[in-house]
Amino acid sequence: MVAVTLVLGVGLYWFQPWKLWQDATVHEALPAASPSAAAPGPTPSPTIPAAAPSAPAGPQTLAQGTLISHEHTTTGTAKLIRLPDGSRTLRLENLDTSNGPDLRVWLTDAPVKEGTAGWSVFDDGKYVSLGKLKGNKGDQNYEIPADVNLADYSSVTIWCDRFDVSFGAAALATV
Repeated sequence: MVAVTLVLGVGLYWFQPWKLWQDATVHEALPAASPSAAAPGPTPSPTIPAAAPSAPAGPQTLAQGTLISHEHTTTGTAKLIRLPDGSRTLRLENLDTSNGPDLRVWLTDAPVKEGTAGWSVFDDGKYVSLGKLKGNKGDQNYEIPADVNLADYSSVTIWCDRFDVSFGAAALATV
């Protein structure tokens, strides 16, 4: 009886089946600037004219794609956005997927494949984790580190790190 209880407890912890019935909805606005860009810089000398800003006045969408389903039904849009301060963010809009244990948001170099062929390709090559999935529904932002070369990545996946499987993914196309 003790062994059965132990196995059942470990199984429940590992699979966390209750998350399939729990939704976490996030409604984040597009950030105006990254937190690191908000720090004050040196004040320009009054005798030297300040350089004209080279960034566009508003956010600029660099690439985007539509999420497709893999292990779980997944819909929404993924966008790579450059903010006016030059920082970049991955924005998930109208995301709708299942909740699960240890879900991550990854930029990857893997091609997005439909069906079961695409479930486990994203950890085969180059990828960068942007953090834990904030919610399985809604609009959310993930800061992209400054040292990440976006040219190296062609897709986004909602990745279950616990079971090494994609819940859904989007191929990113330049706009």
